[in-house]
Amino acid sequence: MGSKSSLLPADFEWGFATAAYQIEGAVAEGGRGKSIWDTFCHLEPTRTKGANGDVACDHYHRYEEDFDLLTKYGAKAYRFSISWSRIIPQGGRNDPLNEEGISFYSRLIDSLLKRGITPWVTLYHWDLPQALHDRYGGWLDVQESQLDFERYARVCYERFGDRVKNWITLNEPWIQSIFGYSTGGNAPGRSSTNDLSDAGNSATEPWIVGKAQILSHVRAVIAYNKDFKPSQGGQIGISLNGDYYEPWDSADSRDKEAAERRMEFHIGWFANPIFLKKDYPSCMREQLGDRLPLFTESEVALLEEAETDFYGMNYYTSQFARHRGEPASDTDFVGNLDELQQDKQGTPVGEESGLHWLRSCPDLFRKHLTRVYNLYGKPIYITENGCPCPGEDKMTCDEAVNDPYRIKYFSSHLDAICKSIVDDGAVIKGYFAWALLDNLGAFLSISQVFVANRFTEWSDGYGPRFGVTFTDYKTLKRTPKQSALLLRKMVTDRQGLSVTTS
Repeated sequence: MGSKSSLLPADFEWGFATAAYQIEGAVAEGGRGKSIWDTFCHLEPTRTKGANGDVACDHYHRYEEDFDLLTKYGAKAYRFSISWSRIIPQGGRNDPLNEEGISFYSRLIDSLLKRGITPWVTLYHWDLPQALHDRYGGWLDVQESQLDFERYARVCYERFGDRVKNWITLNEPWIQSIFGYSTGGNAPGRSSTNDLSDAGNSATEPWIVGKAQILSHVRAVIAYNKDFKPSQGGQIGISLNGDYYEPWDSADSRDKEAAERRMEFHIGWFANPIFLKKDYPSCMREQLGDRLPLFTESEVALLEEAETDFYGMNYYTSQFARHRGEPASDTDFVGNLDELQQDKQGTPVGEESGLHWLRSCPDLFRKHLTRVYNLYGKPIYITENGCPCPGEDKMTCDEAVNDPYRIKYFSSHLDAICKSIVDDGAVIKGYFAWALLDNLGAFLSISQVFVANRFTEWSDGYGPRFGVTFTDYKTLKRTPKQSALLLRKMVTDRQGLSVTTS
């Protein structure tokens, strides 16, 4: 038996998360413009096993039904993303607004508030307006993209900020940069290492895109803090993905360095400039040289001015890192190491889920939380965490609604949060389970891919099921899984009640 120590704070925020392109559908309705995912999902040959977001879960027409589920599950909060091209179809700062799209999100927000559910809005979840990609290369133009993103953010603050008090600028900029512009497995599919890609430079483009997103975040934060927060009183952060890495050989200092280096390439790339207001990690500069863009004096001033309120953490799994003896290739993006799921002794990093790369590692999640808090000193909200159950992609609805693996995963990861708070002193203020619904490409909304694949295909279509609600993709009927009905109790049991600790 454990002690009465591993507790969540009484005001702990919790709920479920989704992303616009994965659930909304209605891609040609309501004045919405195309995004890079609309284009990518219709490429021939297909990159997404034939799946697309044209209908998805039809959330655009069924959001009231979906919010009834949130009420049924007892959720306090709901994290969703806004489609940039539904707000500004052409995307640019001088382009016209789409009042019909603005009205849709306004109704959606009101519907949540009517139910007593707190909206958490992500401004960008990978769905860049296609018009901006066509106009100037999208994120490859650092100057233009950050100015257009700032204007889009300001429109959202102006129209929704009277009711929305929790803002996330970007979801997983690492994924957008690496899978969109190095491996080519995500939109817009640029790569020089992927035979399916017809354009791109994997040695340079990811690092340019990363800088564009950092400065876009910074401009959106400065705009909010200066012109909106004084009257609206909200908070603003960013959601970063990243696994926790242990050394493959715990006795080898080179593997210890490799594990830390991998987390610097994964997290420090964005978190150091944003939260520490300093340059990228030195290990990145050392390996990448002049391929990693410098920050100008004026850009450094922007970094220093932008005060980001919280660290949004998207976490799913952990791995082992083993150093490599040979020099890194120009297209390496992990820090010149191998990522493995077993250590030198053959011990697996955790229990396997319904995806070969995702293993349940709650003890390492605790280390991850504590490391991030100690490094960056900001309150943490876990903005994504979840898994598919073993064999779930082949199950019927009646089979899938019984999901003991997911229940155990949620419970053990909540315990890890408790231990990080109470025993390690981390400040962790919320938890969002991924995802409310089984949806398009749940696989690719994930923070990590087993990099040995080099690239993946939001590209696994409608295969792996991460939802707490079973979606029948033919009828679109929603059916709650057991985990959805139990998450509330998991959280409330840890708010003021004892938890068994190991």
